[in-house]
Amino acid sequence: MDMSQRISPALSLESLPRFQRATVSAIEWDRLGLSEARRLRELGFDEGVGVEVLHRAGLRGGPIACRIGRMTVAIRRAVAAVIHVSTADVAPVAA
Repeated sequence: MDMSQRISPALSLESLPRFQRATVSAIEWDRLGLSEARRLRELGFDEGVGVEVLHRAGLRGGPIACRIGRMTVAIRRAVAAVIHVSTADVAPVAA
């Protein structure tokens, strides 16, 4: 594996600043339950997709609202933590 292709744990969707566009670089599918993984795929989450965090619930560990394609979806922070993003070579968020 090329070192530039490795997963960088430094920036997860959970830690992405609000309104900063990014591209999903990797998803740790094995850390998700089957139903969580299925839901993410149904919502369009996959490597190479553009994403943007719009809002974080004020509750500790509360959900994160993000834009993927033309949809706004809410996901749990634990799920957002296994979605790795890159701000270099940003894919468009709206399709």
